[in-house]
Amino acid sequence: MDAQLHVLLLDDEPIVGKRLKPALAKIGCDVEVFEDPRLALARIDEQEFDIVVTDIRMDEIDGIQVLERVAAKSPRTKVIMITGYAMMSLAREAMDKGAFDFIAKPFQPNDLRKVIAKAAEALGTPLKVESGEAV
Repeated sequence: MDAQLHVLLLDDEPIVGKRLKPALAKIGCDVEVFEDPRLALARIDEQEFDIVVTDIRMDEIDGIQVLERVAAKSPRTKVIMITGYAMMSLAREAMDKGAFDFIAKPFQPNDLRKVIAKAAEALGTPLKVESGEAV
């Protein structure tokens, strides 16, 4: 694969970034991990990302606010929402505001890789994801 996808991953639980960064790097993504939404927003203002993966529920700044900032700055960026709650209304709101997709916790790294691959295809940069690949 020639072009790497630039991915920002934002989740206020440190374990999420630790588990997902290597899983996404394996399929050719350059991943920046953030736990603090303020720092992630500052980075989004500096750098255009291909894909932003953000938790919906965080203190102070939520995923919907991150989605709105990304959509205003870079309409081509695909935003994938992570929700740890069975809150379909929030997921629907995110989709109405332009989120590409959402994924519910708990999920396996390969589940996210599949959603990332779908977003990459929509961007015109297909990724190869082996369905049986161990993480």
